[in-house]
Amino acid sequence: MSKKAGAASLLKLIVPAGKATPSPPVGPALGQRGVKSMDFCKQFNDRTKDLVVSTPTPVAISINPDRTFTFTVKSPPTSWLLKRAAGVAKGAAQPGVQNVGTVSLKHIYAIAQIKERDPAMSHIGLEKICKSVIATAASAGIGVVR
Repeated sequence: MSKKAGAASLLKLIVPAGKATPSPPVGPALGQRGVKSMDFCKQFNDRTKDLVVSTPTPVAISINPDRTFTFTVKSPPTSWLLKRAAGVAKGAAQPGVQNVGTVSLKHIYAIAQIKERDPAMSHIGLEKICKSVIATAASAGIGVVR
């Protein structure tokens, strides 16, 4: 099961916004594929300079056989956005039994608007994204109040 000669490989990482460095996990992951990690770091930090520093930012890197690359920066994970809105460091140990914080419907709507900008979510309506965010809040032990 070898890869085709002209196929690009896809690498998915979560990198802190504005703080990409050639150290792990970025450096080794790109180095294995023959890509200069410093080139990626400069471009990534430039694209994420408008985000809050250290925001965990998912990135999908497409690496071509000639060692060139393109990448797509996505929005932060929903659970991270919810924990930040609720003002908690981590989710509940027993979701459904224990609540560690609460968020309002206004927070849910704002998070859904952020997630709506992702290319993978472009075909999904805002109402369904809101329901997904509410479900993620419940699984993290974060209550939603009106």
